[in-house]
Amino acid sequence: MKRDIEWIEKREDGVKRKVRIKFPGNGKIKWQFKCSDEELWDYDTPPSIEDWIALEEKINALYQRRRAPFKDLQRVQQLRKEAEAQ
Repeated sequence: MKRDIEWIEKREDGVKRKVRIKFPGNGKIKWQFKCSDEELWDYDTPPSIEDWIALEEKINALYQRRRAPFKDLQRVQQLRKEAEAQ
């Protein structure tokens, strides 16, 4: 994939949370999180099931518009299933 996928969501406490996903090409996905009340990106927190669902919806929309390869959609679906099984 040429670009990262990003979105901003607002938590219940009113703090904005930015989520960024990179596809480095090694078959893995790199998640990054940053809250508006923090200065640094968080690279260590595992994504929640809601994060996986949001990513799958976004990558599917990109695939439908021919802006993401099918292999990235398959990778996200497979990794989401593995995350749900844990």
